[in-house]
Amino acid sequence: MKRIVDLVISTVALIILLPLFIIISVVTLKFIGAPIFFYQTRPGKGNKPFQLIKFRTMSNEEDENGILLSNELRMTKVGNFIRSTSLDELPELLNVIRGEMSLVGPRPLLMEYLPYYTEKQGRRHNVMPGITGWAQINGRNTLDWE
Repeated sequence: MKRIVDLVISTVALIILLPLFIIISVVTLKFIGAPIFFYQTRPGKGNKPFQLIKFRTMSNEEDENGILLSNELRMTKVGNFIRSTSLDELPELLNVIRGEMSLVGPRPLLMEYLPYYTEKQGRRHNVMPGITGWAQINGRNTLDWE
């Protein structure tokens, strides 16, 4: 039942938010450049990797040796706004439609954190990761890990 609710709400939300999706895409293309989306491998249910989709918020600027500049130097004003308003998360609706995420569940963290989870912390991968979850509703980044 949860999958059906996720699918219906995500599809309707994507349709309703399509004009905003297009505006953010155009603004991203104009002020940050191509590609519009940022893909990152994250662990899903059962630790199965999937490609998380977000709007890109940083440039691809490199130094004279072809190495990407630091995140602080690549973050744009537009990207900072998109990220601070969580608009960069809108493409995750596509992850929900594809069956890789749920609307509500533990946020998918980075793959490199997997070896550091305790058994209790690793239980987060017994369920589908979500666009939002308990931590986002109850303090987001102000909460400690425990």
